[in-house]
Amino acid sequence: MFTMLRTKFGIPGIVSVIALVFAMIGGAYAANGEGGGKATSSAKAKKGPRGPRGPVGPAGPAGPAGPQGPKGDKGDKGDAGQQGNEGPEGKEGPKGDPWTAGGTLPSGETEKGSWSVGFNSAGGGIADISFTIPLSAELAAANVHVAPDASCTGTAANPTAAKGHLCVYANAFFSGNAVTPTIAKSGGPGLDVGASESGAVLLFQGTEENNENDLGFGSWAVTAP
Repeated sequence: MFTMLRTKFGIPGIVSVIALVFAMIGGAYAANGEGGGKATSSAKAKKGPRGPRGPVGPAGPAGPAGPQGPKGDKGDKGDAGQQGNEGPEGKEGPKGDPWTAGGTLPSGETEKGSWSVGFNSAGGGIADISFTIPLSAELAAANVHVAPDASCTGTAANPTAAKGHLCVYANAFFSGNAVTPTIAKSGGPGLDVGASESGAVLLFQGTEENNENDLGFGSWAVTAP
């Protein structure tokens, strides 16, 4: 066959025929999409423009609480705050008096104290009784007593007095010679038996037959009338 073609077309003709055949095969290959990229790229569809963003969806349910974290380190001490303004000066309240507005022992209330004396029985001695809270009035001679007495039912350790009375209790005299004192008003002229608003004095008078040094002590109670 090749001999016939060579005889009929000659060498140049054969080469031309072969070239034509290859050209046809290549064209068919490209037409079927199995060839190069130009035909394939042109056949692809172009990508359209991006559409608008859709609305935000609803929030999802809250998740469970996480575990508590570890305790943090202690922070540094803060700076001292600015000093505040000085407040207004307070007003002085009314002066208080003990027990009552008048500053005297209320009616029916009792105050107590103690007394002591040192003296020579022949010369006598004096012991002072001072009321811490004064009475509203003096006590007459009939209202001051040396216990035991109907108005004085206490003891030297626990002295008492009836309302409106002063009672004096003798605890001991070291010489053994008890001397009954006279209860007199303090600050008055001469010997005035009774008690002042602020207190009284105890007057001890011995006898010449009992010429000894003595020491006595006791207690007292007064109840306001």
